[in-house]
Amino acid sequence: MTSTTEPPATPQRTPYEPAYGFPRALWRGLARVPVPPPFSPRTWRSPLRGRWLTSVFGLVLLVGLPVVIVTGFLSWLAYGPQFGQAIPADVGYLRPPPLAWPTSPAWLYRLTQGLHVGLGLVLVPVILAKLWSVVPKLFAWPPVRSIAQLLERVSLLALVGGILFELVTGIMNIQYDYSFGFDFYTAHYWGAWVFVGGFVAHVVIKLPTMVRSLRRGGPGRWLHDGVEETEPEPADDEPGHSLVATSPSPPTMSRRTLLGAVAGGSALVGLLTIGTTVDALRPLALLSPRGRSYGTGPNDFQVNRTAFAAGIGPGVGDGWALVLRGGPAGGVRLDRAALAAMPQHTATLPIACVEGWSETRTWSGVRLRDLAARAGVPAPAAAVVASLERAGPFARATLQADQVLDPDSLLALRVGDDGGGPMADLSLDHGFPARVIVPALPGVHNTKWVGAIDFRDAQRSGAGPVRGGA
Repeated sequence: MTSTTEPPATPQRTPYEPAYGFPRALWRGLARVPVPPPFSPRTWRSPLRGRWLTSVFGLVLLVGLPVVIVTGFLSWLAYGPQFGQAIPADVGYLRPPPLAWPTSPAWLYRLTQGLHVGLGLVLVPVILAKLWSVVPKLFAWPPVRSIAQLLERVSLLALVGGILFELVTGIMNIQYDYSFGFDFYTAHYWGAWVFVGGFVAHVVIKLPTMVRSLRRGGPGRWLHDGVEETEPEPADDEPGHSLVATSPSPPTMSRRTLLGAVAGGSALVGLLTIGTTVDALRPLALLSPRGRSYGTGPNDFQVNRTAFAAGIGPGVGDGWALVLRGGPAGGVRLDRAALAAMPQHTATLPIACVEGWSETRTWSGVRLRDLAARAGVPAPAAAVVASLERAGPFARATLQADQVLDPDSLLALRVGDDGGGPMADLSLDHGFPARVIVPALPGVHNTKWVGAIDFRDAQRSGAGPVRGGA
């Protein structure tokens, strides 16, 4: 009786000749190695993959990722690296151009960091789709056939590894999950430079190919096809390194369906994220971390660091007095009654944090410039704000001169919503008995539970590092 059992498949071997400049002895050795999945081209069978589809995803990322990159470095600059407050503090030659972070417009940090986090999340489905579209290239065998291809794959390692590292750690930071066990700010900064290097190299190498692919396979050629008309792109790549399947499966969706699904995923992520930055859409912020309710009345807005976590007890206001330093007469002490007797100023300002969330509130209190004048330093070069939280990374922050002197920069005593409703004393979690609020300043530097402010001239304007939390 004749057996109908098929013989086991023989692992595929690579029959291709080496490109110019590739050592032939090494090539012959690689050619003798069986090619198992996932390195065999027969593993990847989707009929949708090809240069055109990959180029569409690449074009979206080419537009969006530079915005994420630039806004990320702007966040580092907003932390005041001139005072040693940005993390990491010592970055050597990889320091972005110096910038004195402005106080106007007041929503500047809200915009830049909201874009950094929000757009980064929106691009996640596109990034995953792009990786899916090029996965045959990532597992090509042999890995390299020329020196130029070796350089390309090194750039791919930095690009893919860098972007996955930035995405995973960034999303974990948004959710306040630091189980990775290392300092997020330092790792995210250096990981960004690895990614930027890979991104720039990859764009230089692949931009001509992307432009040719988009021109040759315009929307009229591929997007009008339904499932029945969908067929693989022409195989125009070198053998063993093509995106086009050598043994394509029957299509289960069209390219326009795939692109629509990716666009829909990005739109859904954007819809569930934008409420963390846009007040009117707050109910849609279903992905916001730690819930969305932190108090009552005007104090019902985001808290990163609670009074309990900072070691601040409910009796913090008993006998509290603000200490002003820096003037020729020594320290000045002002209790809440004395502060309330000074001219009060009200300003509607957003408070925004590095994790991407922001809220607009109406704040009332004493202008910082009035406190500087009261301390005897009417034109300070900087001010060091110290919290009652005596130790740790949240204990103090340094403000530059224009941040102290801005007419809307306050030592806030009371808070209201942004609709002009009644004001209330700051809750304990939001910094009672007093906190700093400065236009366009990252939330961490709007110090809570303020105990002292040291107004400094140009000779005394340095300070130490501070981290994120509001």
